[in-house]
Amino acid sequence: MRLSDIRATLQEIHVSPVKTLGQNFLHDQNFSRWIVDQAQITSDDYVLEIGPGLGALTKFLLEKGARVLAIEKDARLANFLRERFSRERLEVLNIDALKFDARTLFSHQRVKLLGNLPYNISSALILKFIEYPSPISLWLFTLQKEMAMRLSAKPSTHDYGALTLRIQLRHHVKYLRTVAASVFFPRPDVDSAVLRLLPRDPQELPPHDEELLLKLIRVGFSQRRKQLKKLLRERVDDWDAISGHLNIDPKVRAEELSLLQWIALTNFITPPPCPDTGLVNDERFPVVDQNDKVLRAASRSNVHGNNLRHRAVHILIFNSAGEVYLQQRSRWKDRHPLKWDSSAAGHVGATESYDETARRELEEELGISVRLEKISKLPASERTDREFVWLYRGEVGGNLSPNRAEIETGAFFPETIVDGWAAARPEDFAPGFIECWKVYRRKNCDNSGALI
Repeated sequence: MRLSDIRATLQEIHVSPVKTLGQNFLHDQNFSRWIVDQAQITSDDYVLEIGPGLGALTKFLLEKGARVLAIEKDARLANFLRERFSRERLEVLNIDALKFDARTLFSHQRVKLLGNLPYNISSALILKFIEYPSPISLWLFTLQKEMAMRLSAKPSTHDYGALTLRIQLRHHVKYLRTVAASVFFPRPDVDSAVLRLLPRDPQELPPHDEELLLKLIRVGFSQRRKQLKKLLRERVDDWDAISGHLNIDPKVRAEELSLLQWIALTNFITPPPCPDTGLVNDERFPVVDQNDKVLRAASRSNVHGNNLRHRAVHILIFNSAGEVYLQQRSRWKDRHPLKWDSSAAGHVGATESYDETARRELEEELGISVRLEKISKLPASERTDREFVWLYRGEVGGNLSPNRAEIETGAFFPETIVDGWAAARPEDFAPGFIECWKVYRRKNCDNSGALI
């Protein structure tokens, strides 16, 4: 829309721009087209658009053939969009974007997020929609220039801070261009900028304790002008040893450390777990026939290397809200590293029963002991990695303590979210989990099984 069209439309639908809602309407069509081009939108994309306003970007997104979910907080603008773009490929939600459950987007194969973010809640919106794991493969924002500078900042600059590192920990951030205030109506008091985020490869950075890393960063930037040596003295006994190990100035301040140096600092304080692969490969499993009758015992490397039938358990743990915990397998796993999997799972040992293994795996991987219900037994097949699998279900009321040597990360998800995610992106999961989840959902949580 041209500026004159925007003025006329706003008058027609009785809308006066509200500053607290960030209602600055884009009227430069060339700029709108440029933004959509930067996102490389195709008909295969599902686009989440935040704050579409009068549809300056929506128009070009639909022209590219994408399916668009537009979130508009102002009901009058939401109704206008529905009338202006009465197409099957557009859905308009009249809600606050901060209340939208982004996990529902896992049910789409490729998701991109575009938005002209309100200045007053831009950081809250960004942090919400980058929360890991995220179904989004590209984020393209127009936001206040000052915020864009902070998110894309380099070490030893004024804009570099805790928010910079939190965003860049899992994303590559690129400042694309500055945007003059004149392209918006009403004209904002400051310039804007366009920022692009792309997810990092999960193995791009060294393994580390993310919770500890972010905690150290918050403390480090709590008083920018203070030396880290003083701010972190409760966690570090010998700062000279750390500074020598990291090859940094003992008087260094938080803003002078790169992301990799922050990770190295974290790992010096708490080294990441490193499984003994030799010991793991020497584990012995029962080799079984097509009827699950034990033939002999063999090492893990022999069983996996020769694709022999063996035994395993999968356990689904639910919280009080009925959500299931999924774990992301460790990067050190010999099969399906970094894939999403059941709450806990593992091989039956040479001298164990299925039930004994289930209890052991639950304790080793999640640090809990709860009553388990046997759901079903799955036959050995290529889809289960030649494993006979007993599937169990349990409920937990407290916190889990994931074993970082076994689990990269984990989270609770509603069952319907998992359904959509597994259907749209089966490649994200260990194949054994897909089979177990199908069985579990087909039985619809039958509670008639025996407890162990």
